[in-house]
Amino acid sequence: MASIKSLAKDTVFYGLSTVVPRFLNWSLSLLYANVLPTTGQFGEVTNLYAYIGIFLVILTYGMETGFFRFVNDTEHNDPKTVYGTALFSLATTSSLFVLLMAVLLTPLSQWSGYASCYIGMLALIVAIDAFSALPFAYLRYQHRPVRFLFLKLFSVILNITLNLFFFIVCPYLQQHLPGSIDWFYNTDFGVGYILVANLVSSAATLLMLLPELCFGRWVFDGKLLKRILNYSYPILLLGIAGNLNQNIDKILYPLLDKSPGAMNQLGIYSASYKIAVVMVMFTTAFRFAYEPFIFDRKKKDSDNKHNYAEAMRYFIIFSCIIFVGVMSFIDLVKVVLPSSYYAGLYVIPIVMVAEMFSGIFFNLSVWYKVTDRTQWGAWFSFGGFAITLVGNVLFVPRFGYMACAWTAFACFFFVMIASYLMGRHYYPIPYDLRSAGRYFSLLILFLFLYYGVNIDNLTLRLLFRTVLFVLFLVYVVKKDLPLRQIPFLNRWIK
Repeated sequence: MASIKSLAKDTVFYGLSTVVPRFLNWSLSLLYANVLPTTGQFGEVTNLYAYIGIFLVILTYGMETGFFRFVNDTEHNDPKTVYGTALFSLATTSSLFVLLMAVLLTPLSQWSGYASCYIGMLALIVAIDAFSALPFAYLRYQHRPVRFLFLKLFSVILNITLNLFFFIVCPYLQQHLPGSIDWFYNTDFGVGYILVANLVSSAATLLMLLPELCFGRWVFDGKLLKRILNYSYPILLLGIAGNLNQNIDKILYPLLDKSPGAMNQLGIYSASYKIAVVMVMFTTAFRFAYEPFIFDRKKKDSDNKHNYAEAMRYFIIFSCIIFVGVMSFIDLVKVVLPSSYYAGLYVIPIVMVAEMFSGIFFNLSVWYKVTDRTQWGAWFSFGGFAITLVGNVLFVPRFGYMACAWTAFACFFFVMIASYLMGRHYYPIPYDLRSAGRYFSLLILFLFLYYGVNIDNLTLRLLFRTVLFVLFLVYVVKKDLPLRQIPFLNRWIK
């Protein structure tokens, strides 16, 4: 139980470093939806960042997980050597990537239709963020979530400040003080300023990480790097496939939907997808805490499988709370989202459940990580990618972005079930299937009441759904989460 409490504590800290920046970035998405002239430009932003996500996975090539795997094996490895070797590897590959993109800048610009400066900034953002991933992993290894949180907040706040400057302050100055900013500001650059803000914030964050980059003495061990890469390359394949599962629809949609407004439809879909990112925030926070939890040898005891099962149970419970909470108050999103995006709100419950399945799949991944069978993760993810690719190619031309949402649902459902079945064979963990089934049944009941009970009055509708949410919380507290077991609250609850 102590291990679970430690995991919960780290999840809270990493949750703050994930939820707060993601929430601020989510607010930034609302800014784009309101200041960009068309939904099509929002679609362009989504399309560009889908490429960034994929390249970022390729350039980190599973090194974070490989780092945790070998740095905790202190009987055979020196932590300084593991860190220095992995850092040198990422520095080399990131530099080569920037050089390659510089050589291919013109043909890539012609192929994609984006300005060459967009491509150049994209390459620099990816290279800097990929290299910065390991110093952040080192902070997690040291169990320093406070500095981790500070640096993540610094990066996102700087990014938001620059976006507000380019999209709010500059247009105001241009209107009221014409000529004062013409020397650097061009209205037609539009989406490019989003990349400028991201590049500056990424570079500034890298400078803030200098104490971690200068940590101790850099020691490079070629043989150790080979071992890390042999362990990590399946993680790379898994990461590529997993990221493609998340982003391939945003890349393919403009190519598959031949209608003139394809980029506009992508913008509408992406705005609703951003709302569902609340589930991704929780999954990411859990992931940051869970990987050190898996590989920290001090936590490996005879009750380890029980801890994994308990972690899964609580993950499902809190995921369901988030789902019901978001769906209960989804109407409030319309207050801040332009009406041109309302049509896409129907994808939110589908995407949120898909992301929940993705989080469960990550929890299940413990069996192939601790048994060094990481190739299975790659096979699962590529199977899911095949479903994603085929589903989008076959159904997007006919059903539009709804096909993207349902394909994501099918993809993550497949990888979740496949990983569970194989895990039972290689590393059986006594997961509480009865509890999971009970909560998923409650979600189905909630959705039935959500869509089945039509209340035209907004206030009454919010009241009805708030009552449902409160009843759900009461059930959770009564059944699985007594208040006396929650830190701080247990002081007041007998």
